[in-house]
Amino acid sequence: MDWLRQLPIGQYVDGTGGWLRRLDPRLKLAWTLAFLLTPILAGPLWRLALVALLLLLTACSGLPARLWAKGVSLLLLVALAVGVLAAVLPTGSLPAPPLQRPPAELRLEPGMPQSPPPSSSGASWELWRFGPLQVTRRSLELGISGGTLLFTLVHSANLMLLSTPPEQLVWAISWWIAPLERLGLPVQRLGFTLLLALRFLPLVQEELQNLLRALATRAVVLKRLGWKGGLGLLLAVGERLLANVLLRAEQGADALLARGGCTLDPRDLRVGAVDAAGAAGPMNGTAGAVLLVLLLLRWKVGDL
Repeated sequence: MDWLRQLPIGQYVDGTGGWLRRLDPRLKLAWTLAFLLTPILAGPLWRLALVALLLLLTACSGLPARLWAKGVSLLLLVALAVGVLAAVLPTGSLPAPPLQRPPAELRLEPGMPQSPPPSSSGASWELWRFGPLQVTRRSLELGISGGTLLFTLVHSANLMLLSTPPEQLVWAISWWIAPLERLGLPVQRLGFTLLLALRFLPLVQEELQNLLRALATRAVVLKRLGWKGGLGLLLAVGERLLANVLLRAEQGADALLARGGCTLDPRDLRVGAVDAAGAAGPMNGTAGAVLLVLLLLRWKVGDL
């Protein structure tokens, strides 16, 4: 029943090993945004290359394999299932587009005597068919896009949260949006709100873990309950989860008010991040240079 603790999704795990922990949080945030934004309007080869690059970075990050191996395997299976279903399931036939030129303008040149008849040129649109299931070029591209997007969106964000303390992440975001403070944007309040949200993620997972453990202790069999009883149990568990989370939020608000209710300046959170960045100066320079090369490659070959 401790599978939520074995899959630290969205949680920071403290440790000293791994170059990814010592990397500047501003660079990690920029890399994460690159993984999130560069697949937009990109070709399938670029999307697959991002998945391979993300797996390579994860394997070479220096983080213990027990932190990411199970999560990556499960996420790969889910992304593969989404891609296969999107590629195989029929999408329906589209209406034929209207003709741009009248058919009377079409003329076929007569061939030489005893020459073979003209054949269609180009690659076939349909790649595979088995009964009602078929894979076309469009469905294959859709499957690759769906599976790779799911993997890159989830794992890139999870890898950043896994190796970056919430305080450093809040400072990095506040550093990037600091120029917007001149326009009246409350940067300090936004950073403090984000820090509270990151702190509440483990609490939500803990409440869900406790509810699942309570169901397992009572030996609930969903098959005996039927679909009505199962649906009622699911709604009851969801209601209890929401009530427990709101209770935790109320307790956190009371604790914050008891301490004065003042927000922390994100600039006060920069000490650990600056120390880590100073200790990994050459590594940060290399990461920044590789990021620029990645953006240049996206501009040149991203449509393939």
